[in-house]
Amino acid sequence: MNDIKEEQQDLPEVVGLKKQFGDGILEVSKSLDCTVVMVRCDRIVEACHYLKDQQGYEQLMDLCGVDMSEYPSFVKEDGRYQVVYNLLSIQHNKRLRLKVQVDARQLVNSVVEVWPTANWFEREAFEMYGVIFNHHPDLRRLLTDYGFEGYPMRKDFPVEGRVEMFFDDEQWRCVYRPNAVENRVLIPKTWPGADRG
Repeated sequence: MNDIKEEQQDLPEVVGLKKQFGDGILEVSKSLDCTVVMVRCDRIVEACHYLKDQQGYEQLMDLCGVDMSEYPSFVKEDGRYQVVYNLLSIQHNKRLRLKVQVDARQLVNSVVEVWPTANWFEREAFEMYGVIFNHHPDLRRLLTDYGFEGYPMRKDFPVEGRVEMFFDDEQWRCVYRPNAVENRVLIPKTWPGADRG
């Protein structure tokens, strides 16, 4: 799976990552806006330290989860989820995207020690996708209620949710009840490039 294309050979961060981590770098590709590097899960913290300290990627702009289960290229053995790290080097005016492929029960080491801003991003990825970050200082829910069950951004989560909240005048408080709304999908799913010839 070591698939470094010819045009990425001259990028210093790609050459440095490959030299430093060897088989820890699984794949390198070029997207529309930046280079994308697939990193082995157990090497992500080391790779982030290297990119920050040696290559000047001083900012983690975003960290998010992706549920790959409905993508046409999804292979179950690779892991259902991706954790995506969007990095920015202000001094070199460059962006880099790191990806880690994990399954539902696999732990991903936290990068809070590298970029403290990852704290809230990792909490959101945990809450929305169920990705568990090892050594995270405070892995609690951030956007949903403490009693909330499930992970809303997973593809198998009901679009309407499992419960609905309403105000009960008799009890004079908000209460939950099972959701009675039916799932209606009016727009078929399309994939960029798959249906445009």
